[in-house]
Amino acid sequence: MKALLVIILFLSTSVIYPTHPQAMMMPCSMVLEPIDEKLANAKGAALIYKVQLRPPSSARTNVSILSVHLPPPSAYGEYDAYEGFAFIPGVISWQFMLDPTQEESPTWAGRFDEITAEMENVKVQVRLFNSKTAKLGPAILGNDIKNCH
Repeated sequence: MKALLVIILFLSTSVIYPTHPQAMMMPCSMVLEPIDEKLANAKGAALIYKVQLRPPSSARTNVSILSVHLPPPSAYGEYDAYEGFAFIPGVISWQFMLDPTQEESPTWAGRFDEITAEMENVKVQVRLFNSKTAKLGPAILGNDIKNCH
Protein backbone atom coordinates (compact mmCIF):
# COMPACT_ATOMS: atom_id res chain seq x y z
CA MET A 1 0.00 0.00 0.00
CA LYS A 2 2.84 2.38 0.86
CA ALA A 3 4.49 1.64 -2.48
CA LEU A 4 1.25 2.48 -4.28
CA LEU A 5 0.99 5.79 -2.41
CA VAL A 6 4.61 6.65 -3.27
CA ILE A 7 3.97 5.90 -6.95
CA ILE A 8 0.78 7.99 -6.98
CA LEU A 9 2.59 10.87 -5.23
CA PHE A 10 5.49 10.67 -7.70
CA LEU A 11 3.22 10.59 -10.75
CA SER A 12 1.04 13.44 -9.52
CA THR A 13 4.13 15.54 -8.82
CA SER A 14 5.42 14.81 -12.33
CA VAL A 15 2.14 15.95 -13.85
CA ILE A 16 1.81 19.07 -11.70
CA TYR A 17 5.49 20.03 -11.92
CA PRO A 18 6.85 18.64 -15.20
CA THR A 19 10.63 18.50 -15.58
CA HIS A 20 10.50 20.48 -18.84
CA PRO A 21 8.13 23.32 -19.66
CA GLN A 22 5.25 22.43 -21.98
CA ALA A 23 5.09 25.96 -23.39
CA MET A 24 7.24 29.01 -22.86
CA MET A 25 6.28 31.68 -20.38
CA MET A 26 5.24 34.98 -21.92
CA PRO A 27 6.09 37.75 -22.18
CA CYS A 28 9.72 37.01 -22.85
CA SER A 29 12.67 38.61 -24.57
CA MET A 30 15.90 37.38 -26.04
CA VAL A 31 19.11 38.81 -27.42
CA LEU A 32 19.69 38.05 -31.10
CA GLU A 33 23.36 37.24 -31.56
CA PRO A 34 25.40 37.51 -34.77
CA ILE A 35 25.76 34.32 -36.78
CA ASP A 36 29.11 35.57 -38.15
CA GLU A 37 31.59 36.30 -35.33
CA LYS A 38 33.09 39.12 -37.43
CA LEU A 39 29.95 41.19 -36.78
CA ALA A 40 30.94 41.90 -33.17
CA ASN A 41 28.83 45.09 -32.90
CA ALA A 42 25.68 43.67 -34.51
CA LYS A 43 22.97 42.73 -32.00
CA GLY A 44 19.23 42.49 -31.84
CA ALA A 45 16.40 41.92 -29.43
CA ALA A 46 13.14 40.03 -29.81
CA LEU A 47 10.06 40.51 -27.64
CA ILE A 48 7.40 37.79 -27.69
CA TYR A 49 4.07 38.20 -25.94
CA LYS A 50 0.31 37.67 -26.19
CA VAL A 51 -1.67 40.54 -27.69
CA GLN A 52 -5.44 41.05 -27.94
CA LEU A 53 -6.33 42.46 -31.34
CA ARG A 54 -9.66 43.75 -32.57
CA PRO A 55 -12.01 42.18 -30.05
CA PRO A 56 -13.74 39.76 -30.12
CA SER A 57 -10.84 37.92 -31.82
CA SER A 58 -8.82 35.52 -29.72
CA ALA A 59 -5.40 36.44 -28.37
CA ARG A 60 -2.50 36.20 -30.80
CA THR A 61 1.23 36.11 -30.28
CA ASN A 62 3.36 39.10 -31.24
CA VAL A 63 7.01 38.85 -32.25
CA SER A 64 8.80 42.21 -32.35
CA ILE A 65 12.42 42.60 -33.45
CA LEU A 66 14.87 45.49 -33.14
CA SER A 67 18.39 45.17 -34.54
CA VAL A 68 21.36 47.54 -34.57
CA HIS A 69 24.79 47.93 -36.16
CA LEU A 70 24.01 45.68 -39.12
CA PRO A 71 26.06 46.14 -42.28
CA PRO A 72 24.16 47.47 -45.31
CA PRO A 73 22.25 44.54 -46.85
CA SER A 74 24.01 45.18 -50.18
CA ALA A 75 27.31 44.22 -48.48
CA TYR A 76 26.11 40.61 -48.90
CA GLY A 77 25.21 40.88 -52.58
CA GLU A 78 21.80 41.36 -54.19
CA TYR A 79 19.98 42.29 -50.98
CA ASP A 80 18.33 45.61 -50.11
CA ALA A 81 16.54 44.95 -46.81
CA TYR A 82 16.32 42.86 -43.66
CA GLU A 83 13.37 40.73 -42.57
CA GLY A 84 12.32 39.26 -39.28
CA PHE A 85 11.93 35.51 -39.52
CA ALA A 86 10.46 33.29 -36.80
CA PHE A 87 9.86 29.60 -37.35
CA ILE A 88 9.17 26.21 -35.87
CA PRO A 89 11.49 23.95 -37.91
CA GLY A 90 9.56 21.72 -40.27
CA VAL A 91 6.19 23.14 -39.17
CA ILE A 92 5.57 26.84 -39.90
CA SER A 93 7.35 30.16 -40.40
CA TRP A 94 6.47 33.86 -40.13
CA GLN A 95 8.31 36.47 -42.20
CA PHE A 96 7.96 40.25 -41.83
CA MET A 97 9.74 43.37 -43.03
CA LEU A 98 12.12 45.25 -40.76
CA ASP A 99 12.03 48.97 -41.48
CA PRO A 100 15.20 51.08 -41.21
CA THR A 101 15.44 54.38 -39.36
CA GLN A 102 16.88 57.37 -41.19
CA GLU A 103 20.23 57.27 -39.38
CA GLU A 104 23.50 56.70 -41.21
CA SER A 105 23.75 53.30 -39.53
CA PRO A 106 20.04 52.50 -39.26
CA THR A 107 18.20 50.59 -36.59
CA TRP A 108 16.01 47.93 -38.23
CA ALA A 109 12.70 47.13 -36.51
CA GLY A 110 9.41 45.40 -37.18
CA ARG A 111 6.71 43.18 -35.75
CA PHE A 112 4.20 40.48 -36.59
CA ASP A 113 0.98 40.17 -34.54
CA GLU A 114 -0.95 37.26 -36.06
CA ILE A 115 0.63 34.10 -34.65
CA THR A 116 -1.84 31.52 -33.36
CA ALA A 117 0.54 28.55 -32.98
CA GLU A 118 2.01 27.51 -29.64
CA MET A 119 5.45 29.07 -29.32
CA GLU A 120 7.45 25.90 -28.74
CA ASN A 121 10.83 25.18 -30.38
CA VAL A 122 10.73 28.57 -32.14
CA LYS A 123 13.82 30.16 -33.64
CA VAL A 124 13.95 33.93 -34.27
CA GLN A 125 16.26 35.48 -36.85
CA VAL A 126 17.10 38.64 -38.74
CA ARG A 127 17.68 37.66 -42.36
CA LEU A 128 18.74 39.38 -45.55
CA PHE A 129 16.00 40.08 -48.11
CA ASN A 130 15.76 41.18 -51.75
CA SER A 131 12.51 43.15 -52.02
CA LYS A 132 12.49 43.10 -55.84
CA THR A 133 12.69 39.30 -56.17
CA ALA A 134 11.18 38.46 -52.73
CA LYS A 135 14.26 36.29 -52.12
CA LEU A 136 14.97 35.59 -48.46
CA GLY A 137 18.68 35.38 -47.71
CA PRO A 138 20.78 33.91 -44.93
CA ALA A 139 20.42 34.73 -41.24
CA ILE A 140 22.57 37.53 -39.84
CA LEU A 141 21.30 37.42 -36.22
CA GLY A 142 19.45 34.69 -34.37
CA ASN A 143 18.52 32.85 -31.21
CA ASP A 144 16.28 30.09 -29.93
CA ILE A 145 13.15 30.62 -27.82
CA LYS A 146 14.58 28.34 -25.14
CA ASN A 147 16.88 31.32 -24.38
CA CYS A 148 13.90 33.63 -23.80
CA HIS A 149 13.79 35.36 -20.40
